Amino acid sequence: MSRLTLRLPDTLHRQLESLAHHEAVSLNQYIVFALTRQATVAYTVQVVPEEETRRQQVIYTALLQSLGQASSREVEHTLVERETVEPEKELSHVVERSVRNRIARQRTSV
Repeated sequence: MSRLTLRLPDTLHRQLESLAHHEAVSLNQYIVFALTRQATVAYTVQVVPEEETRRQQVIYTALLQSLGQASSREVEHTLVERETVEPEKELSHVVERSVRNRIARQRTSV
């Protein structure tokens, strides 16, 4: 268990004490609960309404159409000139290999 010392404005400290008292828990327990709840919200998947999904699909399709098609020569030039970077640590070797294979197949089919 770790220890953290915080400087809180008096008004916030009193408010937290009041909330903890109302919940019948210690101030420490209440703060841990509040921080845990807030941290969890950051990783909670939010449902996107269907209307918003359709709107984004329309915008994406319009973007793709406005970009047009690149010639095989342009694609090859871009692939040759691109910057090489290390894969992200979270990217598994299986996924990396799959992506590299797809790029190679696309290059040979163009």
